[in-house]
Amino acid sequence: MANLLFPLLLVVLLVPMFLGVRRQKREAQKVADMQENVKVGDQVTTTSGLYGTVVDLDEESVDLEIAEDVVTTWLRAAIRDVRPTGDAADSAEADATADDEAIAGATVEGAATNGTNGSAAANGSAANGSSPVSDAEESVEDTAARLRKD
Repeated sequence: MANLLFPLLLVVLLVPMFLGVRRQKREAQKVADMQENVKVGDQVTTTSGLYGTVVDLDEESVDLEIAEDVVTTWLRAAIRDVRPTGDAADSAEADATADDEAIAGATVEGAATNGTNGSAAANGSAANGSSPVSDAEESVEDTAARLRKD
């Protein structure tokens, strides 16, 4: 019985390790293939979180446009992923916009049922003279007013 315990213990410990190494190699190969297949015009994210568009590339490096007329050079290995462009990105933006509009509509309906009818006094915007659009826009206006004072 003791003679079978040691080989069984080895199998129990080595099989998960072997499977984990295989998974890691497969993921590394996917990343290497993605970095090899980058082409001019692709929108990418670097490992440091920088978003850019590929404007030129060679064997080891890529030139990314990170703002209008601002081009930086990166190693290909620094590309984390290629962001979706075109229809996939447009549909994601449309979904986000629809969700935002639904939330805004629910907020206005909630204000109407509370008897405030979305008045400026209900959200405190009458005190600073700004329009009752949203808290985020009011915050920007308040910041602009403070900067003008300085």
